[in-house]
Amino acid sequence: MAHIAVLGLGNWGSAIARLWLLEGHKVKGWTIEQEVYESITMDGMNNKYLPDHSLNGLEATMHVEEALDGSEIIVLAIPSSVILNVVEDIIPHLRPGHVLLDLAKGLAPGKRLISEAIHQMLTDNDMHNPLAVLTGPTIAPEAAGGVMTTALVASEDVSVAENLASTLTTPTFILHAASDPAGAELWGAFKNVVALACGLVDGLKKIGTLGGDNLKAAIFNAGFREGCLLLPQLGARAEVAFGPAGLGDLYVTATSPHGRNRRMGEKLGSGLSLEEALEEMVMVAEGVRAARMFRDRAIDMGIDVPFVIALNTLLDGYITSEECCRRMVALS
Repeated sequence: MAHIAVLGLGNWGSAIARLWLLEGHKVKGWTIEQEVYESITMDGMNNKYLPDHSLNGLEATMHVEEALDGSEIIVLAIPSSVILNVVEDIIPHLRPGHVLLDLAKGLAPGKRLISEAIHQMLTDNDMHNPLAVLTGPTIAPEAAGGVMTTALVASEDVSVAENLASTLTTPTFILHAASDPAGAELWGAFKNVVALACGLVDGLKKIGTLGGDNLKAAIFNAGFREGCLLLPQLGARAEVAFGPAGLGDLYVTATSPHGRNRRMGEKLGSGLSLEEALEEMVMVAEGVRAARMFRDRAIDMGIDVPFVIALNTLLDGYITSEECCRRMVALS
């Protein structure tokens, strides 16, 4: 039995906490949201983010040091926009035996990978805690409901990844170890960009214009192609594109009705502005921030990314969703 602290009790943090509770692990959860804390404490479930799934046995707290106390594995289920702030807060409470598992993906300020930024923060504080990232085709409500789910655990020290995969795998949550955290993290972020674009098609279909499966397939293809060209130049191994962290995660995020980034794209495709769509989202859609980051990184490196540029032009309000789709289809 492992002692696990899940920091961040959104839908995915709550889902994996449930899976590990069912497997007999000791799980604590930390949240900054009073309503989430009260829901778990009083009702035994997260009514805001993961309704209808029991979290009985989860020890919830709003004090991060309480979550870390007695835990061995620290799971960072935090949005990429704030994860480094949380890491800064927990560093004074880390012990040498704590293993960090990062569920956020993408680029931190300074255009480093989030895992690289966390590693640097640890180094700056003379800490050497093992660090791994987890990514893959993981729709939270399905995983919580017992649908068989696979994901990748990656660390530069493959023995860390192997130990985490062995410890945290359950009968329905199957983890594979890998030694390319950069590739896993880059694809974990880029898939949200493509999912946002694919969601545009669903929005256009909803308002009766050119949306349909043919168009979505063309956009999916164009986005995957650009990822295969761009991400190796940012540090990903080429083969990651064809595993669970690449094509697997991309497919489910771009097509599932549960995917928050696809849903965000759908709102944009149906005619909402970016500000209006963001206001309607309960959960964070990472694809908007990721699109900005990949655009800026590509421009800095002189890399041509017409798919990412087209999406950002829409997000900036200069073109319609239909025109954005036309530009993307021209690339497929």
